[in-house]
Amino acid sequence: MNVRRSAAALAASAVLCVGVAPAALADTAPPASPSAPPVIPSGLYGKGDPMYDGVWRQSFALLAQDTVGVKPAAQAVDWLVGQQCANGSFPAFRADTAKDCDATAYIDSNATAAAVQALTALGGHGDSVKKAVAWLKSVQNEDGGWSSNPGGAMDSGTDANSTAIVISALTAAGEKPAEFKSKAGKTPYEALLSFQLGCAAEPAADRGAFAFQPVDGKLLANGDATAAAVLAGLGAGSAVVPSGTDTPAAAPTCPAAGAADPAAAAQGAAGYLAEALKKDGHLTAVTPGSDQPPTPDTGNTVDAVIALAAAGHKQSAAGALEWLKANSAEWSQDKPAALGTLILAAHATGTDPKSFGGTDLVAALNATGPAPQGPDTDATTVKDESSDSRNLWWIIGAGGAAGVGIGILLSGRRKKNQL
Repeated sequence: MNVRRSAAALAASAVLCVGVAPAALADTAPPASPSAPPVIPSGLYGKGDPMYDGVWRQSFALLAQDTVGVKPAAQAVDWLVGQQCANGSFPAFRADTAKDCDATAYIDSNATAAAVQALTALGGHGDSVKKAVAWLKSVQNEDGGWSSNPGGAMDSGTDANSTAIVISALTAAGEKPAEFKSKAGKTPYEALLSFQLGCAAEPAADRGAFAFQPVDGKLLANGDATAAAVLAGLGAGSAVVPSGTDTPAAAPTCPAAGAADPAAAAQGAAGYLAEALKKDGHLTAVTPGSDQPPTPDTGNTVDAVIALAAAGHKQSAAGALEWLKANSAEWSQDKPAALGTLILAAHATGTDPKSFGGTDLVAALNATGPAPQGPDTDATTVKDESSDSRNLWWIIGAGGAAGVGIGILLSGRRKKNQL
């Protein structure tokens, strides 16, 4: 389920917003004092600063635990529920829950959608889920989609990532996304499919992929957006039920048939992901403005594995799964959202998360926060479809469009750089 946000990325976006300080000020300013270490709430997973990803990482930690039959600590669940604002939304993080969210809170559709998935899976939080769904409906854009920071200072308009994860959350909550029409009569699927690269896209290898947002009017293939769109189009989310079928993913059919069909669009997107993984077994990331070669993108690779498994193409994900077993340990160390998504990838592909490239992912996740209550006696290690009521990403180049760049940097799918 992933553009990822980090403190460094947010700092970069701040520079884009306000410009670079004049050299004279830089020369005369006193040296910055060391920052105080972040205060980590006792119920929160992870030791990194939660300012930008607290709700996101908690949601994925709890969702992963539930998926593999671990009953989360009550204080961890209570912490997540307590983050909800009075209007039903979830911010990225709020330190003081004694007062309601105000204009300074980064209200986050992605965090809200992730919390909906987690709380729906855990059960017993119907009121919180209902309020969150109502808020998501209230901030739907005219085109049918969602931005990551609806109505906020960083609202850059509808993007594929936010729209996809909201669709998955609505499905998890038992809603029918196709019936969530905007005031202009547009559905979430209409907004999402507008980001797919069609049969006229060049290079041809990018056909079927999804873009985050247009850059200078052009759609650029984005692995994160594509993986999220696969799940949304299939009516799935991050906790994928292992499929009983396994077929190779195929490139989209051109000329396109059923272009308005979300499931068909998802299968075409899965074909793009499968082909992109063939070369090295992983997706890659390019740092905007850098002349360095692309680097492995572990976060988007995890997302791609989950998406391919959801689409019934485990064999197309097999090479990437093996790459993750050999290369994800450093990336995920002590990071609850990273460990959580790896657990979900293992679960989706029928792989044992307790023996993943020599790592017990479940034990590693549990060690990042309050100890769970123990095995969930009402769950099995691999949940079947009847118990899975929740069926349901670095950065693409921003070019010269600073607004688009900021939107990309601040998109809520921040799994790559979970703190």
